[in-house]
Amino acid sequence: MARHNVREQIVEAGLKTLLEKGFNACGVRDITDAAGVPTGSFYNHFASKEALGAEIVERYARDNSRREALRDTTLAPLERLRRHFAGLNQMYADLEYGRGCLLGNFSAELADHSPLIRERLAALSASWTKDIENAVGDAQADGSVSTKSNPADLAAFLLDAYEGALLRARVEKSGAPLDRFIEVAFARLLA
Repeated sequence: MARHNVREQIVEAGLKTLLEKGFNACGVRDITDAAGVPTGSFYNHFASKEALGAEIVERYARDNSRREALRDTTLAPLERLRRHFAGLNQMYADLEYGRGCLLGNFSAELADHSPLIRERLAALSASWTKDIENAVGDAQADGSVSTKSNPADLAAFLLDAYEGALLRARVEKSGAPLDRFIEVAFARLLA
């Protein structure tokens, strides 16, 4: 198998394993076993598990499929926001709230321990917030959202509140916190 394919296998298995078990609860061997490659292959491609984690965060940030609705300018801005969060809610419901978002999981677990991963998480958070901000700004421009709040602040608050709701949904194994987020965000904050 070509080296590129082994690297991709490790990254894909790493993402799945790290989301399922958490960063600190799994080792390189767990990742290589899931990838179906020898442990030595890991070190041919990554200097450490931290280096793999940083690459996974970077790739997660580049995967825009979760943020597609936010960028779909054929939709009204408020509908872009609604579809974005509703789509995320459905994805986590399908997972039975058994795992959270990589941003939230890694932020809680690694932000104090890995400057490299913290830097990548900050970039991911900023990028996602910017996508939300653009939709909020467009919604303010078309009059569907109040202009009382700065769109950057409102976007950051929405993402922060969503990540918190997702953590609570995991604890409760229930969609109720995510439903509350939608209710408050769209009936009160974005009204």
